Amino acid sequence: MLFSQLDFWFFFAIVFALYLVLPLRGQNRMLLVASYIFYGAWDWRFLLLIGGSTLINHALALRIHNARAQTHRWHAMMASVVINLGILGVFKYLNFFIDSFIALGDRLGMDLPPSSLTIILPVGVSFFTFQTLSYTIDIYRRRLKPARNVLDFALFVAFFPQLVAGPIERASHLLPEICAPRRVTWDGLSRGAILCLIGLIKKVVIADAISPSVDAVYANPDPSGGAVILATWLFAVQIYCDFSGYTDIARGVARMLGFTLMRNFAQPYFSTTPQEFWRRWHISLSTWLRDYLYIALGGNRKSSLRTKINLMATMVLGGLWHGAAWNFVLWGAYQGGLLVGHRQITPMTTPAQPGPSGRMAAAGRALWHCVKVALFFQIICYGWLLFRADSFGQVANFTAQLFTTRLSDFTHIPMPPCPRLHSALWHFC
Repeated sequence: MLFSQLDFWFFFAIVFALYLVLPLRGQNRMLLVASYIFYGAWDWRFLLLIGGSTLINHALALRIHNARAQTHRWHAMMASVVINLGILGVFKYLNFFIDSFIALGDRLGMDLPPSSLTIILPVGVSFFTFQTLSYTIDIYRRRLKPARNVLDFALFVAFFPQLVAGPIERASHLLPEICAPRRVTWDGLSRGAILCLIGLIKKVVIADAISPSVDAVYANPDPSGGAVILATWLFAVQIYCDFSGYTDIARGVARMLGFTLMRNFAQPYFSTTPQEFWRRWHISLSTWLRDYLYIALGGNRKSSLRTKINLMATMVLGGLWHGAAWNFVLWGAYQGGLLVGHRQITPMTTPAQPGPSGRMAAAGRALWHCVKVALFFQIICYGWLLFRADSFGQVANFTAQLFTTRLSDFTHIPMPPCPRLHSALWHFC
C-alpha cells in the first residue's frame, strides 16, 4: 500500500474509525495489528523478519539493562549490532556483493558462474533496523530505559505511518508517545490533513509527473548537455518532492492519530554549505549517522586527518544505506568529499573582521547569499547525477556532456508530455 493510492486511504479510514472508539491499550494493540497488516500487504513473509527482529532486540535490550557486569552488557549490545547489521547485510547487500565479486572476477579473467541466489529486499528494512539498533545502543549508553511491554516496543518498530520510508524515529521520542494517553483533536486533524495534502501534491502532482522526463534522458545513451542539465535539475526537484512528500504524509497521518513525528526536511536547497545541507536534508538519517557512526568512529575528537577519515567513512556508508549499488557509494564519497573539503577551506575563507554595516551592505550580503545558494545548488545537483546514474560509464558520459554543453542544446530537448505537471503549472501561474 502506497500513500498515493486509494487503498491506503481506505485502510486508514478503517483504522481511524476503530481508533476513535478504543481506550489507550486498545488503540496501541489495534495500531500494532494495523501496522502488521500494512506491512504484510507488501509480502506476508516480511512479517517473519520484522517480528523476529522485534523479539530479539526486545530481549537483548532487557539483557543490557538488567545485566550487572559491564562485559555482559557489552556482549548483549554487540549481539544486537551484529544481528541488526546481519539482517541488512543478508537481505539488502548479499546479492550486491556476490554480483560485484563475480564482475571483478570477469575483469580479472576468471570464469565464474553467474549467481542463482535471489533474495527479496524487505520494504523498509533499512529504516526499522536503524530504529532497533539505536534503541539498544541508547540503552547500553544508559540514555534510555527499555520498554517493559513487548507490544509497545513492537509498535515502535512497526508503526505504519513511518515504517516504509521514515522518518527514522528515536525510542526516546516515540516510545513515550506510544505509552502516554492520546486523544484526537481538531487541531491535530487539521494540521495532519494539511500535511497530508501538501505531501500528496509534492508526491503525485510534482514528483510523479517529473519522473517520465527524467527517465527519458537517463535512458538515452547519448543525450545532449542541455538535456543532462535540465534532467539533473528536474531530478533534484523530483527526489525532494518524492521523499519529503512521503514524509509529510507520514507526519500528517501520525498527527491525526495524536503522534508527532520529527521533521525530516527543512528547505535543504536553500543551503550554502555541505554541513548546512546535511542539517536540512533527511534529518533523521543525518543525525542517526552522526550519533551512532561518526561519533563512534571518534568524530572530531582526534587528529584532523582522523576526523576527515571519519567523515568520509560515515558518508560512504550513508550512501550505501540508500541502496545496494556502486552509484550510491560514489554519491556518498562525493558528499563526504564536500564535507571534508569545506572543513579544510573554512578557516582560510572566514573573515577576521566583521563586514560593514548599513542598508547597502545588508543588501549586498543578501545578494551574495542568494548567489551562494544558487551555486551550491549546482554542486548538490551534480551529486544527484551520481545518485541517479545507472553505471560509472553513464556518469562519465553525462559528465563529459556537461562540459560540452552549447546554448542550442536547450532548444532541442525531447521531453515526454507530463499532463499533471502542465496542469499544476497552469493553475499556479
